[in-house]
Amino acid sequence: MRASRGYKTATEGKAKLIIPSEEKISKRLPVFYNPVMRLNRDISILVLNSSDNKGMQIALPLAGTGVRGIRLRKEVAEGKIRSISMNDQSDEAVRVIRKNLKLNRLSTSEIKVSQADASLFLLSSKGFDYIDIDPFGSPGPFLDAAMKRLSRRSILAVTATDTSALAGTCPNAGMRKYWARPMRNELMHEIGLRILIRKCQLIASQYERGLFPVFSYSKDHYLRVFFRCEKGKSKSDSAIKNHGLVLYCQKCGMRKTVIDMWSTGCGCGAQFDFAGPMYLGPLWDPALVRRMVNINKAADAGKLLDLIKSEMDVGSALFYDIHELCKKHKVRDIPRTEAVLRSIRALKYKAAVTHFSPLGIRSNIGFDEMVQIIKECGKKKKKRLKKD
Repeated sequence: MRASRGYKTATEGKAKLIIPSEEKISKRLPVFYNPVMRLNRDISILVLNSSDNKGMQIALPLAGTGVRGIRLRKEVAEGKIRSISMNDQSDEAVRVIRKNLKLNRLSTSEIKVSQADASLFLLSSKGFDYIDIDPFGSPGPFLDAAMKRLSRRSILAVTATDTSALAGTCPNAGMRKYWARPMRNELMHEIGLRILIRKCQLIASQYERGLFPVFSYSKDHYLRVFFRCEKGKSKSDSAIKNHGLVLYCQKCGMRKTVIDMWSTGCGCGAQFDFAGPMYLGPLWDPALVRRMVNINKAADAGKLLDLIKSEMDVGSALFYDIHELCKKHKVRDIPRTEAVLRSIRALKYKAAVTHFSPLGIRSNIGFDEMVQIIKECGKKKKKRLKKD
């Protein structure tokens, strides 16, 4: 099949596609397709292949070119998917989806295609076992309808590309959209992800649904989280009990999580800044992550999964940035990450590099001990440099 004018052919995973020929990614594309989000789609396939769910009814309210639905049908294990429903409000998108289905020899009896507002599409259904909210910008406008149509033990996937609101560049937008105060520093992407999780959990709790993160990550320009949905008042209460604040000292780098604002003074004499409220619990389901690592064959996904597998075993919220601590505590000779990791582990604490930052170390070590290690490792590096 030849591509129409303004389009070109491409391959992603096992899917053959007609996509816009325009290279610049923006809302102005006739049909939205972002090749950078291939990893996003790779991870979605891994999550579904690693989950216990079978016979799933899948909803893709913002389908674009249809690439996600086609890849799910072709790459998710047999027996896991009962049906896929793809929707887009755009006339052109629906036309391209149908062309791409034909290109991949898939019929509309295998994958249903509809044209409607994303929320109306969800609300007109009876319910789904997997809903993927993957918008250009904030997922906020689509969350309420999604929560109403989540089945018992279902999976909800949410992407947010409005990182300026979640990571502190536009704090007022963060308050409006996510009902929380972001923070622009080395922790901003983890804080933003936790703020996003809390927003989703609060909306779900209105309908007595508990959302529990099973796989979460930050990559490039977006934040992504997969939830397991469980119905019932007790499940809803359990999901939202881990909400609180992050206190952060801009002077010394001290940080801690609290349930409420009981303290505003840091031990160094400065006042704490704060971010939140946000979710403070685990970001990953260890069993799911290990299954994902075992079945993964993609190089890019493998790098991310290996980092997450290491840091999830640490079990603590937030991480330490080596460069920021050196800057705040006037350590001129910045130690190597490997040296800091060895020193932490020598004291019997857990430590791993975080996927949120190549300079970040997630550890259950206390702040004062971490600062001491940074200083000691910096001195050792300085001595070695003098000898050389």
